[in-house]
Amino acid sequence: MAKLKSACFYVMLFCGLGLAKAQQAQITLKRVDEMPNLPQPLQIIDYKKLSQDFDKKVYDFKASAPYWPLVWLDKSGKNFKQPTLGMYTAIGDVRQGLVNNKGMFHEALANMGAVLGASLVGLDKSKQNGFNYVGMLKNYFNSDTKWNIMMNNTAPEVALLGGGYGRDWWYDVYPNVLFYAIFEKYPNEKGFKDIAKSIAEKFYKADSVLAGNYNYSYFDYAAMKPMKNQICLQQDAAAGHAWVLYAAYKKFGDRRYLKGAISAMTALERNSVNPTYELLMPFGAYLAARMNAEQGTKFDVKKLLEWTFDGTAVCREGWGVLVGNWNGYDISGIVGSTVDHGGYGFLMNTYDAAWPLIPLVKYHPGYANAIGKWMLNAVNASRFFYPQYLPKAHQTIPELAEVTKGVIAYEGIAKSSTFDTLYQSLQAPVAQGDGPKWVPGKNPSVSQFSVYGSGHVGIFGSMVQTTNIEGILKLNVLATDFYRDRSYPTFLIYNPYGQSKTIRYQVKANSRTDLYDMVSKKFVAKNVQTSVNLSIQKHMSLLVVEVPSGSKLVNNGNRLIANQVVIDYNR
Repeated sequence: MAKLKSACFYVMLFCGLGLAKAQQAQITLKRVDEMPNLPQPLQIIDYKKLSQDFDKKVYDFKASAPYWPLVWLDKSGKNFKQPTLGMYTAIGDVRQGLVNNKGMFHEALANMGAVLGASLVGLDKSKQNGFNYVGMLKNYFNSDTKWNIMMNNTAPEVALLGGGYGRDWWYDVYPNVLFYAIFEKYPNEKGFKDIAKSIAEKFYKADSVLAGNYNYSYFDYAAMKPMKNQICLQQDAAAGHAWVLYAAYKKFGDRRYLKGAISAMTALERNSVNPTYELLMPFGAYLAARMNAEQGTKFDVKKLLEWTFDGTAVCREGWGVLVGNWNGYDISGIVGSTVDHGGYGFLMNTYDAAWPLIPLVKYHPGYANAIGKWMLNAVNASRFFYPQYLPKAHQTIPELAEVTKGVIAYEGIAKSSTFDTLYQSLQAPVAQGDGPKWVPGKNPSVSQFSVYGSGHVGIFGSMVQTTNIEGILKLNVLATDFYRDRSYPTFLIYNPYGQSKTIRYQVKANSRTDLYDMVSKKFVAKNVQTSVNLSIQKHMSLLVVEVPSGSKLVNNGNRLIANQVVIDYNR
């Protein structure tokens, strides 16, 4: 009789019988609720192809067109005695290029973002046309200044030209987040392990010095002292510290780094007002969900998500996710200031927010609907940054669009022009950029086209797939889930329609696959060899894990495990 009961249990577990009461409750986010279910006009562009085209065109030293090429070789040998790649931040920026400022002024945000984006869509940037663009990134490791972390520029000689040496904390932290992501893609790159260890040590010691108080404008990683200046306090730097330290813990196994990550997250969550500044808060939300699932912490995921989305930031007033329909264009989902000139969203911020937010649902499926809906809006609206996808009447310089070669976007989209006197007659949405303001009277109008933001397109390119139903996306949850434990392919599919829809779900050929849904907590298909029809309820999601057929299933606390691989942390 005992054996019979045991067998019945596993049949019910496998087939998902009687589990309706166990369905994952969905948690709403007020900001996302305000977004349209199905944004209009709806068009999902091919971000993977756009990523590949960006790489092919931008990394062309012989490109012949006005303001091109956009790359050059910086042979100054800062930090490492090797040439490194220079890449324009914006088209035509007069501070940059081979003949300006000794060819030394270029930014890690552009260079690293482009390398990461290309790598995410399958390109090997360590050996491309005779160049190792990955190895060249080492020059951003500021050893000459004794900071011994990755920074946005290679040297203080070009510091005051822009890009953070002002000092601005997120500019110091984010290149290290980018580096750790690239390091996972290229773990055997010469010198990268030592750099990664140095960064982890600096961030761990910095967190120890800060001792739970991140109320500073920046941190001097050479003197190991927190500092204040005219820039407001950036407590969300704690999220960047935590993300890097947790990645270092997963990579190296040093429990000091786990301790530091928990300490930094505790400092972040302790804030009584929204401390969002630029890009780092969504990494905190992701890490809260992941550490709760993997380490048993109790961080408040919803609080950090609301800080990410709601536009209630105090220091960086209104920073969050925009919502609105501007003259028939749904711009909801883009990330930036919700108050500047009625709203001003940026392409890089939008791309990069998806990096932590999409894998978050793997660790907390309760946000599948909210994140799925946001991402549909963000994916749809992000095409408006590109001149070929927005009517000329909404662009500041449509007559110069040819210079983008179809792969460079405007830096931002605003409700009204943010220039004091220019473009004031344009109706929302207004595609524009800040480049001319960086060097007033010298930077050309084409510097509104953002190379740095456009280079991060590979984040979307690695995630976004379409289905047979327009507007229903298949999002790769694992694409940016860096330093994860072994996982089976996982996809988020959100139905924005007011009625159930059936999609055709395809799996990798020549294998038998069972499809487990983390939302309904059951297997929705078994022994799939090529494709299967899956039904999705209205305004609901599937969070599908592709499990090899015949896997041995085990319940361990809240975890459902197949062949020693966790397929649900919230059983």
